[in-house]
Amino acid sequence: MSNHVEKATFAGGCFWCMVKPFDQWDGVISVVSGYTGGNVKNPSYEQVKLGDTGHYEAVQITYNPDKIDYQTILDLYWPQIDPTDAGGQFHDRGSQYRTAIFYHSPEQKRLAEQSKQELEQSGKFSKPIVTEILEASIFYPAEGEHQDFYKKNPEEYQEDRKKSGRDQFIEQYWK
Repeated sequence: MSNHVEKATFAGGCFWCMVKPFDQWDGVISVVSGYTGGNVKNPSYEQVKLGDTGHYEAVQITYNPDKIDYQTILDLYWPQIDPTDAGGQFHDRGSQYRTAIFYHSPEQKRLAEQSKQELEQSGKFSKPIVTEILEASIFYPAEGEHQDFYKKNPEEYQEDRKKSGRDQFIEQYWK
């Protein structure tokens, strides 16, 4: 077994809700909440929340490709989001909550584009798939209180998920 690790970066709305779906898989080493894609160096949560930094709230997954491959991680990503919503995700509105797949290699780009095309052709959604596929750029980890939020603040996490509409959407479109 090699010690080789790779990264996968996804935006799927509020990063609090994007950690747990990946965090519990064998081969996933870490899932870090943070910001990427924007034009402000070392942004704060408060700056990104305002929506004018260009950054997405995102998660960066470090994983062992000998235990879990990128395709599996993509397959975990899609059912966490509404890929047809260009204005944010669920009750979180604004450009900082848009969806995107940030690829780290030509192979990740190819697999992401292929998975998006398959979703478009599946007929699952009547509206266009608007999730962007973008080259990964600098990823800024969020402040400590935003890391592993679902573990540190389970009641607040569950309440936020419940009121967001994310789980209801997942149940309707992905189950």
